Amino acid sequence: MPIDFHMVAGAPEPVATFSHATEIDGWVFVTGQMPTVPGEPEAPLAEGIERQAHQVMRNLGAVLAGLGLSFAHVTMARAYLTRFERDYAAFNAVYQSYFEPGKLPARTCVGVTALARNALVEVDLVARRF
Repeated sequence: MPIDFHMVAGAPEPVATFSHATEIDGWVFVTGQMPTVPGEPEAPLAEGIERQAHQVMRNLGAVLAGLGLSFAHVTMARAYLTRFERDYAAFNAVYQSYFEPGKLPARTCVGVTALARNALVEVDLVARRF
């Protein structure tokens, strides 16, 4: 079974060398998204975890939508926070607002020392077509 490599029109420009998503057998692996604005890859990042988290989730939503999917298809998420203790609760409030209550995907959330563009947050996803 071949792997499909997806670049989604209207999604943010990659900050490194990767596809927006790869797919095999109905499983979709969405590359971690940064809080960059599509069409403005060099623009300064928004201030604060809430604004950055919303931008990351909008960017993930754009990739999913470009593949005919939504957050309802997400089975697993991984979140990376550079200021874990300070930003964990605020990030969680934003993150959960993108999912139907009671239908949150499995998730890992870790503190990291740094992210590209000095971002405060990055999130990647695994989704499944149904």
